[in-house]
Amino acid sequence: MTGVFGVGPDGPSRPLHLGIGKKRFGLRRLALRLVCVASLLASSASAHDASSYGGVFRSRDLGAAWLNADVGLFLNAALVIVVDPRDSSHLLVGTELGILSSHNGGRSWAPEARELIIGAVFALAFSPDGELAVCAAANGVFRRDQDSWRRAEVPGSAIPARALVAGPANHRFYLLGRRELFTSEDGGRTYAVVPGLREIGEMTALAAIPGSADILAAVIDGRAMISHDGGRTWRDAGLGDAAAPVDTIATDASQPRRIWATAGSRIVVSDDLGSGWHSIGRSLPEARAKVRGIAASADGTTLVVSSDRGIYRSNDGGETWVQKEDNLPIHIEAGPLARDPNDPGVVYAVFSLMPYAEVWRMALEGGNLLARIEPISLVGGFSFCVLVLIGGGLAALHLSRRRTDAHSPR
Repeated sequence: MTGVFGVGPDGPSRPLHLGIGKKRFGLRRLALRLVCVASLLASSASAHDASSYGGVFRSRDLGAAWLNADVGLFLNAALVIVVDPRDSSHLLVGTELGILSSHNGGRSWAPEARELIIGAVFALAFSPDGELAVCAAANGVFRRDQDSWRRAEVPGSAIPARALVAGPANHRFYLLGRRELFTSEDGGRTYAVVPGLREIGEMTALAAIPGSADILAAVIDGRAMISHDGGRTWRDAGLGDAAAPVDTIATDASQPRRIWATAGSRIVVSDDLGSGWHSIGRSLPEARAKVRGIAASADGTTLVVSSDRGIYRSNDGGETWVQKEDNLPIHIEAGPLARDPNDPGVVYAVFSLMPYAEVWRMALEGGNLLARIEPISLVGGFSFCVLVLIGGGLAALHLSRRRTDAHSPR
């Protein structure tokens, strides 16, 4: 603390410098008080722990251990994440306020096309070769080629979109809009309606079968459905009813004919593209959990499930389930899972502090997420701004008086 009292390296200052020492002490004391008050205000807010925010999390051992992959972002709602198939360190995440990208596996992030892509991003996809990326936001569908995002041509009913799926060909994408299915055959530049879905019902989940030309799996009106012609016609796969509707459906990269699904909190699997199904293990601990993502080992013994109640894992084929809590948010919603195409043990999960249904409703209605900010947060932020302004004014006044004293005749 010697510097505060004006003691130099050669000992105490001479008496003629005492006034300057007092002025320095007064300015530093003022700054110290401002820092203390700001610290007290900041301490009233929650720290960036896993239970206070949503965000992106990564596991390198198929869900056994998880670490935060978005340190410092303080995300409210992470909605979807995808991994570049040609570069595992390149990630895109859709949030309630646009897209973020990372080129180092999540150690740092940067916003993309903030002036173009606005609002909640529920759907993202890379082409199989990683050359193209497409996204669906609250204000449109966009395509990135050569690191530049451009708006795609889509019908109005495509926005907002529930899902984007890359087809087996690099230039084909499927887009699930509010009530219709769309397809693009030109790398996401334009989209057209796939006829027939309106007569069937409401599609809520979509997956493309790896290695197939036109085979799709979907959830339509709570039932698992299969299409062999790119979504133009569908057959009932015999899974799901009013008592136990299908939540989601997922493919398996290691087994091209395998399809995973959930119905009534039970994990079910088909090894023949939906012709037959069998249950895996026991029901999830939460009977009303709504499943959004499934990842499994090649032999089906290790299962990872994301849901609106968090993430569950089983290492014995579903006979026992453990809710993962270490380093993960507790009691907030988890979204779709994403696996690294180059390493099946690497899994990404996204969490949202705001319920996904609410984010979807606001996207449909064009609501402003800023209206959701808590009054206490507004008061705290306003108080901090006022404090900074007052502190700046006092500091300026102090410096002005000091200069006046320095130039005044002795």
